[in-house]
Amino acid sequence: MTQPLLSIDNLSIAFSKQGETRTVVNDLSLQIQPGATLALVGESGSGKSVSALSILRLLPSPPVSYPQGDILFHGRSLLHADEHTLRGIRGNKIAMIFQEPMVSLNPLHSLEKQLYEVLSLHRGMRKEAARGEILDCLERTGIRNAAKRLNDFPHQLSGGERQRVMIAMALLTRPELLIADEPTTALDVTVQAQILTLLRDLRDELNMSLLFITHNLSIVRKLADSVAVMQNGRCIEQDTASALLSAPQHPYTQRLLDSEPSGDPVPLDADSTPLLRVEDLSVSFPIRKGILRRIVDRNPVLKNIRFSLRPGESLGLVGESGSGKSTTGLALLRLIASQGEILFDDMPLHRWNRRQMLPVRPRMQVVFQDPNSSLNPRLSVLQIIEEGLRVHQPGLSAQQREQEVMRVMTEVGLDPETRHRYPAEYSGGQRQRIAIARALILKPELIILDEPTSSLDRTVQAQILALLKGLQEKHRLAYIFISHDLQVVRALCHQVIVLRQGEVVEQGDCQRVFSAPTQRYTRQLLSSD
Repeated sequence: MTQPLLSIDNLSIAFSKQGETRTVVNDLSLQIQPGATLALVGESGSGKSVSALSILRLLPSPPVSYPQGDILFHGRSLLHADEHTLRGIRGNKIAMIFQEPMVSLNPLHSLEKQLYEVLSLHRGMRKEAARGEILDCLERTGIRNAAKRLNDFPHQLSGGERQRVMIAMALLTRPELLIADEPTTALDVTVQAQILTLLRDLRDELNMSLLFITHNLSIVRKLADSVAVMQNGRCIEQDTASALLSAPQHPYTQRLLDSEPSGDPVPLDADSTPLLRVEDLSVSFPIRKGILRRIVDRNPVLKNIRFSLRPGESLGLVGESGSGKSTTGLALLRLIASQGEILFDDMPLHRWNRRQMLPVRPRMQVVFQDPNSSLNPRLSVLQIIEEGLRVHQPGLSAQQREQEVMRVMTEVGLDPETRHRYPAEYSGGQRQRIAIARALILKPELIILDEPTSSLDRTVQAQILALLKGLQEKHRLAYIFISHDLQVVRALCHQVIVLRQGEVVEQGDCQRVFSAPTQRYTRQLLSSD
């Protein structure tokens, strides 16, 4: 038996706050062999990411301490290594892909500058030599027209494109161990398949080991050699991937496997008239050049979208990153300029200016993809949820606003007694419920949901889907559901539009499209899921 590349032996991790110490990981033991992939699976708050960050000692000490155990890399302790030794291992020997790329990427630096910094620091490469390797790595991770994107900044990329840049950044150093913390969460199924193939190829080519943290069990089936399942800070089950997925022993593992999205959309009222009608919706962004930044051309990103949506109905927007899904949502909300007709309750929104749109805003709300970015960390949950009432119903007293917040928190499954806490004190699933409550408090008729479940583990995802269905049935809400998870779309939506590079590839009844797709691209999406 060869020596493990990485060995975690009876590790416990504790956090100290105001004189109290709380153990968050108990007696964890894992081993990763050279060239092997270990998947670490569990719900939010189970201790997966804390354990992974501890390998590179990236958690602040204090308040973090390690009451027992050790982490060995090539048989040498990382917990007791000095800072100089750790600097030689971080990035060079062990690299990490973090879950949230917008937090990890520097918003003030171009992609080329950030990627070159990695090669300069860890491999001592000059800029001319580094450029070719940067382009090759970006193209291998699925960035189209990589040479033209080098001068882009993170905010100019889609969520999936930012995640691909993070993966490229980690792989540039050719590490012995790659720790991937939910690296495919924000990616559509086709790119997800490309990334998994890329990681498998690099693992074989470089004899690289992988510690893959995920809540998506379909990825585990495709990538992992062995699996460890965590719950409440403890590893409750370990086995080879094939054995664990085919015959799980622990009830919690069985529940995880049974949490795949399922069910049918809520029943529709066949006689209702359309709430939203869209005709030939198109969006193009100006291309500016010269000292005066004059518009010399336009880049079309969305072409001739048309559909109608009734009260209580859900429309799924499906497609790769950069296909125009989020752009469609922003255009419908009149947050970006567009061409074509947008009729909401027979009101011509496409002709209205910002001031005219104000009375309609409460009736059209949005839930963004990442609650970490969309919730202000400096405001309490009470302040976050009541913000819409302050703007649109200024006549309400503070007490009335608080009563409304408590009501809507109860409706979305949150404890109203926690309303004075801050977002950081909630789990990922709870933060997404806060975002839904913020949209719901204004009693809208249409909610645009931009990847609202993509960053959630399967059990929490099932809870959020059940919540959305219940709210839709109760309030006859219309949803525009933007997602790359086709199973979720099938469970929630009545109709679907498949987008590719801003154009409609296929459109129609959701069950018909999923059961008998007519277009090759749609079949490709379904086969990749």
